Amino acid sequence: MSRVARIVKEARDQSRLTALDYAHQVFDDFMELHGDRQMADDGAIIGGLAYLAGRPVTVIGIQKGKNLQDNLNRRFGQPNPEGYRKALRLMKQAEKFGRPVITFINTAGAYPGIEAEERGQGEAIARNLMEMSDLKVPIIAVIIGEGGSGGALALAVADRVWMLEHTIYAVLSPEGFASILWKDGTRANEAAELMKITAAELFQMKVIDKIIAEHGYFTSETLDFLKASLIEELDHLTKLPVEQLLEERYQRFRKY
Repeated sequence: MSRVARIVKEARDQSRLTALDYAHQVFDDFMELHGDRQMADDGAIIGGLAYLAGRPVTVIGIQKGKNLQDNLNRRFGQPNPEGYRKALRLMKQAEKFGRPVITFINTAGAYPGIEAEERGQGEAIARNLMEMSDLKVPIIAVIIGEGGSGGALALAVADRVWMLEHTIYAVLSPEGFASILWKDGTRANEAAELMKITAAELFQMKVIDKIIAEHGYFTSETLDFLKASLIEELDHLTKLPVEQLLEERYQRFRKY
């Protein structure tokens, strides 16, 4: 198995820490909030309030399950439109009260079911992209597993985008890439080599800003380094004038 194929496998490993794990282990007093105030509460996206070194923050994440039943309940981390609308509700609340936003992303993509399309999946994702680009508080996004397609980008229009060492971030899955390009999904490993989807490759291309080293499988060193990095980065970002924060965020994505 090639290095890239191994990373793809590790990124999808069900034993990876979930967004809720990070919310409880990196932050203090995480309190989950529910619902988009329009349709329902989508279990594929979690979010709420917490403290980071005494600083109030809003934490939002795409949640995969710990077992089969949990994954079925959360649609294997594939959000419905109401999930993205819940995330946006929490981000606008964070803006109102001046709280930085930290997002944790682990999804193969937004839920592709007909009911999601009927409720405006594309519009919900597009609105998140638009609103996040102009959100007047710092945003840090962390890829903690898969970062797939617009379903991931809907939480990743951030001032800083980080990836754990053995994660992936791509416009679509290697299987989807292979099916489109060669009409053969079994060539996914070959596609992954071409796509440049690993943390090391994306950091080299300046698509992401930091790689969070994984010391073995989810040791305290990884969590401690992530927490320290978040504290340091927020200390910097919160000191920037709002106009400068938004301009730098705009230029970050314009350079692509």
